[in-house]
Amino acid sequence: MGLSPRLLGFLVAAITLVVDQGHKIWMLDVFDIAARQPVALTPFLDLVMAWNPGISYSLLSAETREGRLALLALSLGATLLLSVWLWRAPLKITTVGLGLIVGGALGNAYDRFAYGAVADFFHFHVGGFHWYIFNIADVAIVAGVGLLLYESFFMAQKNTGTAQDVTPPPN
Repeated sequence: MGLSPRLLGFLVAAITLVVDQGHKIWMLDVFDIAARQPVALTPFLDLVMAWNPGISYSLLSAETREGRLALLALSLGATLLLSVWLWRAPLKITTVGLGLIVGGALGNAYDRFAYGAVADFFHFHVGGFHWYIFNIADVAIVAGVGLLLYESFFMAQKNTGTAQDVTPPPN
């Protein structure tokens, strides 16, 4: 007997949160990335230290205490809504996707609470193109959204058929 979708989703959220925070603690306190940066891992990926006071791409940058609290409240509110969705979702792919998003969001929310900004480390770049700097929580959120999109576009078609395959009910 396997895990219920609900339990699987919350387990994924917890693991995501623990891995994200463990990595951040290691990078900040053990590896001391701030003193060593940049560390080239590949020709296109470096380890750096960046504090993001906002959300993705530094949008809604919050430099004040009130701004940080507003972002924290927004994050926790969205996480609560996603958790309700996870609780009600019947498919494991949906709960895993939501678990990744919830765990990542909680990891970044914890940073905002503890440090006043989110710790980011991975800098992807190719030639003159520089992608934003991100962390494991961000990767989990993107992977979770990807799973939800996959489920929405591909699994829904398998389960219900396409619009051409559906016959109308008799009158």
